[in-house]
Amino acid sequence: MKKYFQFDKYHTNYRREILGGLTTFLSMAYILAVNPQVLSLAGVKGIPESMKMDQGAVFVATALAAFVGSVFMGLVARYPIALAPGMGLNAFFAFTVVLTMGIPWQIGLTGVLCSGIFFAILTMTGLRETIINAIPYEMKMAVSAGIGLFITFVGLQGSGIIVNNDSTLVTLGHLTNGKVLLAVFGIIVTVILYAKKLPGAIFVGMILTSVAGLVTGLIQMPHAIVGKVPSIAPTFGAAFDAFKDPSQLFTVQFLIVILTFLFIDFFDTAGTLVAVATQAGMMKDNKLPRAGRALFSDSIATIIGAIFGTTTTTSYIESTSGVAVGARTGFASIVTGVCFLLALFFSPLMAVVTSAVTAPALIVVGVLMAGNLAEIDWKKFEFAVPAFITIIMMPLSYSIATGIACGFIFYPITMLMSKRQKEVHPIMYVLMVLFILYFVFVHG
Repeated sequence: MKKYFQFDKYHTNYRREILGGLTTFLSMAYILAVNPQVLSLAGVKGIPESMKMDQGAVFVATALAAFVGSVFMGLVARYPIALAPGMGLNAFFAFTVVLTMGIPWQIGLTGVLCSGIFFAILTMTGLRETIINAIPYEMKMAVSAGIGLFITFVGLQGSGIIVNNDSTLVTLGHLTNGKVLLAVFGIIVTVILYAKKLPGAIFVGMILTSVAGLVTGLIQMPHAIVGKVPSIAPTFGAAFDAFKDPSQLFTVQFLIVILTFLFIDFFDTAGTLVAVATQAGMMKDNKLPRAGRALFSDSIATIIGAIFGTTTTTSYIESTSGVAVGARTGFASIVTGVCFLLALFFSPLMAVVTSAVTAPALIVVGVLMAGNLAEIDWKKFEFAVPAFITIIMMPLSYSIATGIACGFIFYPITMLMSKRQKEVHPIMYVLMVLFILYFVFVHG
């Protein structure tokens, strides 16, 4: 086992990998509660029950998709990257595909399935890996730093430290609120532990925050430890229903759905791979080793997830929290996957992992990832502009993919105007055109 995962090469051991896997799981365990709520359109009134997916079935599908995807990533690609149904993609599915377009969720799952199959084909041809390796070093560092700002913003927003404001878009939250104070407590404790270089500081910080929440009553004590596993029957295999009437698939709307899933997942995954590999010190000559295997794992996970009954399964940036506590190999991903499988039986305990508990981990990891800003040559305007736009647009647009798109449009332009066009890979020009078309026809 140690030899297969190359523990000696990455200077790691079982303890660090298990701790990293557990930390990653705790950082992304919220998806087990959030995904069923989003896909079932919970809280949306006045819509027929046929538009809502069964929450229990989605919960099981979410856990199983995360289990299969993470284990596959760990065994095949050997990256410390966990997978689960992606945030943002599930919201697009529920509120745009189903609620706005009026496409039945069963047909929507077919779109997810098709996008996964297309991804697998693109990966086997080597096109996805070629595109990632064509991205210049400065832009990769910008993507990594931008994601750091993004997940920090997610943590601040989810904990209530930063809230909505109609006049200024965002503002400081109510610091006297108990749950906000709990998150602040967690941040302070985690920062102190990390500054003291305590092994597993982020994981320990999450545990201490959870305990503080339970003691103060800010986090409810779980009513049970073990719960009954819901039935997956309502969603399992529903993605194949559309093939009974293929005419439903040959529409402009369905094509838009597939292309959107393809676009967002492609660059979310690319950004995540670059960010995690950079933080773990796995990048070699500006290239990702075994990138093809990692991308193929992501594709297979999406296909499996769609069959189970959930939206696009993708690589999670929260994996950086596991890397931060020592994870360096795929063994950590396997640990995370097993945790998701066990979560099916211990679902009541998930109530303890609130946004106040995960916020400190996301924020501290964001600080660590922002260190990549130092790798960008800010004195060279042709690099500074696209890098800055990539970084700032991720949190402002609340989308990793949008940030990448904006930056990648400007990169060829600034390089061309600086008479350095020969240094730009042809693929970057193609991406610039595709991104412009995406904004015109999808966000126009």
